[in-house]
Amino acid sequence: MKDASWFSVRCVIEHPDDDAASGHHWYEERITLWRARSIDEAIRRAQAEASTYAAELGNRDLGLAQAFRLADSAVAGAEVFSLVRGSHLEPGEYLDRFFDTGTEAQQVDPS
Repeated sequence: MKDASWFSVRCVIEHPDDDAASGHHWYEERITLWRARSIDEAIRRAQAEASTYAAELGNRDLGLAQAFRLADSAVAGAEVFSLVRGSHLEPGEYLDRFFDTGTEAQQVDPS
C-alpha cells in the first residue's frame, strides 16, 4: 500500500462475568496493528475488527479506539503503542490505580 504507515489501535472489549449477579465486569484491552493511509482509516478498520471479535465471543465492544502511528516499521522491538496521561498521583499510586489494581487476570508463563 503506497504512502501507508503502520498504526496500532487499542480497543476495549467488555466480557460478561459468568456470575451475572456479582455485578463484576471483565474488560479486555486489545492492541492491533494496521497498515493504513491515515489514522482515521486505521481506527475504522480496528473498530470494525473489534466489533466482529466481540460479537463472535458474545461480548461487547465499548467503542473506545486510541491509535498511535509507528515511527518505524513493525519489527521486533518497535514501539507499537504510547499513551501519555498527566496525573497528580505519585508513581506507586498511579500504577495501582490504572495498571495493578489487583483485579487483573494475568497469565503466568509456564516455561
